[in-house]
Amino acid sequence: MKSLDSRKSDLTARKAFLENRLNRIESELDAHEAKDFEEMATEREGDEVLEDLGHSAQHELRMIDAALKRIEAGEYGDCMTCGKPISEERLDLIPATPFCATCAAKH
Repeated sequence: MKSLDSRKSDLTARKAFLENRLNRIESELDAHEAKDFEEMATEREGDEVLEDLGHSAQHELRMIDAALKRIEAGEYGDCMTCGKPISEERLDLIPATPFCATCAAKH
């Protein structure tokens, strides 16, 4: 069983990793130098992949921020829907989850 401090440390480290990833994605999106149509089309395809990665990272960051707030409020580890404890196994897999497996299946 992980301690709350350990979970907070893991979430904080993941947040820093995602923020770094977002910065790299933004830099890549700003660094276009394509000269012809074919190169521009290839860059645009790459941009779409980078944008999807960025949106995914932003979503995960929001989840992490909410989880960190639940830790500070003393609510971390309890399902936000039913109030029951979230299993350690689920928190190990998805540390920022606000839902137990039963309630997550309903969403």
